[in-house]
Amino acid sequence: MTVDAVDYKALPKIELHAHLSGSISRQCLHEVWLKKKENGETDLQDPLIKMPLGKHDYDLKTFFPLFSSYIYHLVSDIWALRHTTLSVLSDFAADGVVYLELRTTPRAMPQAGLTKAQYVATILSAITEFESDPNNTSQLKTKLILSIDRRNTLPEAYEVLALCRQFAGQGGVVGIDLCGDPARGPIDIFGPVFEEAKRTLPNLGITLHFAEAEASGTEEELLTLLSWRPDRIGHVIHLNEKIREEVKRRGGMGLELCLSCNVHAGMICGGFESHHFGEWWKVEETVVVLSTDDVGVFGSPLSNEYALVAKHFGLTRTDICSLVRRGVDVIFGGDEEKERLRGLMWSA
Repeated sequence: MTVDAVDYKALPKIELHAHLSGSISRQCLHEVWLKKKENGETDLQDPLIKMPLGKHDYDLKTFFPLFSSYIYHLVSDIWALRHTTLSVLSDFAADGVVYLELRTTPRAMPQAGLTKAQYVATILSAITEFESDPNNTSQLKTKLILSIDRRNTLPEAYEVLALCRQFAGQGGVVGIDLCGDPARGPIDIFGPVFEEAKRTLPNLGITLHFAEAEASGTEEELLTLLSWRPDRIGHVIHLNEKIREEVKRRGGMGLELCLSCNVHAGMICGGFESHHFGEWWKVEETVVVLSTDDVGVFGSPLSNEYALVAKHFGLTRTDICSLVRRGVDVIFGGDEEKERLRGLMWSA
């Protein structure tokens, strides 16, 4: 069977690096805007004008302000948070994703009287609502990763860890992340938080944005991040040979690679054929998992990411099926979920 014969949307897939706010479709943001506009609750520009359909070339200088000055101000109450979360889940399910680890930085919404804990609880409630809907025929199961932003203070980072501890027992939160503008730093102040997470929450997975930009790709920073003993790392772009070998030496580490994000944002030199996926996907010591990062911004669903690697790196149906199946090994959702997924995955 040729590569073209693979139905990438029907292919059961796992998504391990998707930011909630960045995964909201422009149409969904438009729906939120319309409701707020009708109620006189926003002066923001229509998302379909602010973020025109087809515009995906947001670089690191324009990407982060899009959230801090726009999307966060639009998704600013319980209704909007619930509505957008349900929309994101529906979109991933429609694309054939059967397991999703959605990540978000807990946000208080003072105008709505929402604490960070209520923010997390609202998202988890939306996930439960989606999965228990009798009209939902998808096989999607979703877990949550809570993120520490590089801009956070140490007390704010400990607050994220406390929320992980609070909600991990309910089965909803399965991981903790370090994310945010790679130009912000230093990150070594967060070391004690991740050390405590490793020591006191052994079932909590650790994933880190890693070498996302040259500014965050110094050997000193990357060795610091690796000293926190992450289970997975995301982006993995700006590595020297010493760090590459150190990543391999760890054995079995998950690499969350996001092709369209990296290409559209100009985070790598060259097009898709130059992406470092080609360097890593056959490396036995690591587990590559294709991810979307921010599908609402970069416009490429996970099915398209698989089509892209097949096209640009010549993956066969056997390669594609193997790639998806291997990714199951590095999910944070536990052994029972791994077994469910192995039963769903296509064989070559």
